[in-house]
Amino acid sequence: MNAMEFPWLTAIILLPLVASLAIPLIPDKEGKTVRWYGLGVAFVDFALMIYAFWQHYDFQTSTFQLVENYAWIPQIGLNWSLAVDGLSMPLVLLTGLINTLAIFAAWKVTTKPRLFYGLMLVMYSAQLGVFLAQDLLLFFLMWEIELVPVYLLISIWGGPNRRYAATKFIIYTAAASIFILIAGFAMAFSGDTVTFNMAALGMKEYSQAFELLVYAGFLIAFGVKLPIFPLHTWLPDAHGEASAPGSMILAGVLLKMGGYALIRFNVEMLPSAHVTFAPVLAILGVVNIVYGACCAFAQTNLKRRLAYSSVAHMGFVLIGIASFTEIGISGAVLQMVSHGLIAASLFFLSGVTYDRTHTLAMDKMGGIAKVMPKTFALFTIGSMASLALPGMSGFAGELMVFLGLTSSDVYSSSFKVVVVLLSAVGVILTPIYLLSMLRQVFYGNQNEELHLDAVVVDVKPRELFITACLIVPIIGIGLYPKLATQTYDVKTVELAAHARQVLPVVAHQQPSSLYSSLFTTPTIANSQVESAINISE
Repeated sequence: MNAMEFPWLTAIILLPLVASLAIPLIPDKEGKTVRWYGLGVAFVDFALMIYAFWQHYDFQTSTFQLVENYAWIPQIGLNWSLAVDGLSMPLVLLTGLINTLAIFAAWKVTTKPRLFYGLMLVMYSAQLGVFLAQDLLLFFLMWEIELVPVYLLISIWGGPNRRYAATKFIIYTAAASIFILIAGFAMAFSGDTVTFNMAALGMKEYSQAFELLVYAGFLIAFGVKLPIFPLHTWLPDAHGEASAPGSMILAGVLLKMGGYALIRFNVEMLPSAHVTFAPVLAILGVVNIVYGACCAFAQTNLKRRLAYSSVAHMGFVLIGIASFTEIGISGAVLQMVSHGLIAASLFFLSGVTYDRTHTLAMDKMGGIAKVMPKTFALFTIGSMASLALPGMSGFAGELMVFLGLTSSDVYSSSFKVVVVLLSAVGVILTPIYLLSMLRQVFYGNQNEELHLDAVVVDVKPRELFITACLIVPIIGIGLYPKLATQTYDVKTVELAAHARQVLPVVAHQQPSSLYSSLFTTPTIANSQVESAINISE
């Protein structure tokens, strides 16, 4: 077997899962050995995916690579079908980085350490499976497996209201999964052939009404995970009660699963329905941005404010997906990668702050910058990245989304103006509530009830290393966005061309009043389709 025949993707997915099965055999009551074991497994898996992509992945093609296909349970049509392309590859690397750092961040976990690190590795494996699966049943299986560790991590190691938050999370996400199953099976059994292969499903021909129903089902399912208003209410509760490592994974990876699936299924496999729903996505994106920013103002809990900030930032992903342009879709992917890094750093630092102050109530903090200057400096850097300061990745992602929408000739000028202006309101609100957060936590007079004094320990080397591993790529991508975009540019060009190719056909099927108010003429769309296809070729 040569290097190209080695099952790289199978090894990447199964390594954490298989390693987790050996944890009960480790003789370690205090968890010291287990945590080193878990960190070692996570790091080796991350190194394995870097090596596999560096050596065997071609960045100049949009086709699926490192393809693996094995019959698993042929009686029900379940195949172990894996592949990676420009859409999934950067998110796989993000998953590897965030999970490895989250396990390193959980160094102080002493309650049931075997169970904790075992769940972290199982969740790691399932998340990778979601991004790499090319079989609908396998995708659904990985999607469901990932829910159980998250529920247990919140309900066992969370805050005072952890059971309520964990129950709300599992109810929302499990109910949403039903829509994946119904919509997926409808696609699989439509037509003359029954298949669960995702590429084959995307090549089937469906009626317009059928596509719209399936698209709506997937939108609800993935909208809960993203999350999209009004399906977002589980997120602030889960973040508010989850431990810092749990919040890092929730914000850094789980939300990106929703954005990835939305592009993979709704945009790539159902392009005709996407034409109809695209304005809806843009409007929902604006609602996310403005509503999330306004709700963040009202939060006195540090982690809940950051959670609503995540809701707002995911709105840019929706607008980018709806833009029908290469730069817009590329911006949506970059926003997912960027937000994963930024949110993970902020939630980790909020955990560092909580370890010292034993509170997340911002109105009970104040003046801790005097005793924790390094934490203050790192928190400020993360906040600047979150508010899209030029030179950081948040600015690059949001700018590309705005450019993608404004340069799109698919929508009418009035629609684009309304979307951009309302989104700009959220952009203005973001620095206000983030700088207000910094002021309440770090400035002003120190709260005497916190009992902080000169001997309090600032950021430790381990904590500084974790934060640096997140901040360095944030700044690197901000200064040179091509570090990230070159990994998926070919794919986003193909996605935009594919979506625009069906636009003129579907446009004639829309009610004239709706079409004329939101879109430009089909003639313009046709010319742009040709140019997009030429670029793709």
